[in-house]
Amino acid sequence: MEKKTEDIIESSLNALAEDDSFLPDLRDESRQQAFKSLVSILSTPNHVNKSFLRIALENGTVVRIPAFRVQHNKTLGPYKGGIRFHESVNEDEVSNLAKLMTLKNALHDVPFGGAKGGVIIDPREYTDKELNLICKKYVQYFSDILGTEKDIPAPDVGTSAREMDWMMAEYKTIHPGQPYRGSFTGKSVINGGSLGRRAATGKGVYFTFRYMMHNFMKENITWMKDSDNRFARTAIEHYDRPLTIAIQGFGNVGSVAALQAYQCNYLQNKVVAVSDRNVTLYNSDGLDIHALIKYGKKHKGDLPVDDKTLAEYEIKATVLNRDDLLEMEVDALFLAALEDQIHTGNLENIKARLIVEGANAPVTEDADQYLSDQGVLIVPDILANAGGVIVSYFEWMQGRETQFDTEDQIYEKLYDKMQETLDTILPQFFKDPFPLRQNCYIHSVTKLSTVLYRQGKLY
Repeated sequence: MEKKTEDIIESSLNALAEDDSFLPDLRDESRQQAFKSLVSILSTPNHVNKSFLRIALENGTVVRIPAFRVQHNKTLGPYKGGIRFHESVNEDEVSNLAKLMTLKNALHDVPFGGAKGGVIIDPREYTDKELNLICKKYVQYFSDILGTEKDIPAPDVGTSAREMDWMMAEYKTIHPGQPYRGSFTGKSVINGGSLGRRAATGKGVYFTFRYMMHNFMKENITWMKDSDNRFARTAIEHYDRPLTIAIQGFGNVGSVAALQAYQCNYLQNKVVAVSDRNVTLYNSDGLDIHALIKYGKKHKGDLPVDDKTLAEYEIKATVLNRDDLLEMEVDALFLAALEDQIHTGNLENIKARLIVEGANAPVTEDADQYLSDQGVLIVPDILANAGGVIVSYFEWMQGRETQFDTEDQIYEKLYDKMQETLDTILPQFFKDPFPLRQNCYIHSVTKLSTVLYRQGKLY
């Protein structure tokens, strides 16, 4: 992975070094030592747990599957982060995503630390029985480090409520008589999961975009028009006018964000393109998102791939190559697939002036710098896609209290939480020279550093 979270952690600390209001009690040599300590603490994980799961396949073969659980930091609370089932999973990727989780929770004032899990498989190549065994083995191999007050996994790429149900059941078997409902989040509702959890990330992604481009702009347009900030100018150029949107990825995040845009009454936006692992679909008049979601439910989440299928389901669209979507002439590009989608090989061809990261780390460090220098406003993953972990926190709390909120209550609390973060971050962002990602990192690093100092962890 080209993007390294530790690079931005260090640059954020460098930006804070001359700020006398940051850790004001530390002066001279002790201040320098504390900064060196913070770089070391925040740039490295506490634990890297790795194992090879022994799995007996239904064809009689026994395989060993690499699996990881990286626990980065628990300064603010128990470790928290998803478990990813994907063939591209590796230790560096999981470690980077664990750091991102620490920063994301700090940014949104969620009382968790950061962790991440991964299993190197393509889940499509395994039967349900084999996947069930993989989930059980994962919990068995890592059972000592997981738990309601230790480390709380959740779904990620390639996993869902089904896998979390299986894992929680195995955790309960291994730890009889101990609290178990909060050991995993993102579970099905019948197993103690929260209403609204599946759609939470996608709803939060679109809410972040809508709130910034409508609510915040409407309230602050007067002073923003007088700003010479390049990102403020980009926002103003796209304020209060029709917007075209392209969405890469049509899974749990992308499809929900697309539906939110399709139904939105606040912005004049239309989704003109969506893509998945197979295809891009385009319609300059706007796609029928309801019809595409209905099709996906019948076809394992995939989009139609040819004109015959589109005609059969009465969907008006042009079939294009999968990667065509990234370089389209659109106002806003939502990235809801995998890491490193915009990189040195395509950064000069990106035409969207607004980019929203629904996936984790979809823009590499070099691309982020290049596009930001051009005034492209990138809403980073740490800010935009926190809906899942926020509602996971609500689920964790509901499991402890055994009282459950309605779906409307969950979404109301989610939007309130994300609005608090946006109202903290956006005024400063549109006034200072840092890209929004750097601004968010500085906020997170400030909180983590202050807590570490007050806990006596910098000596």
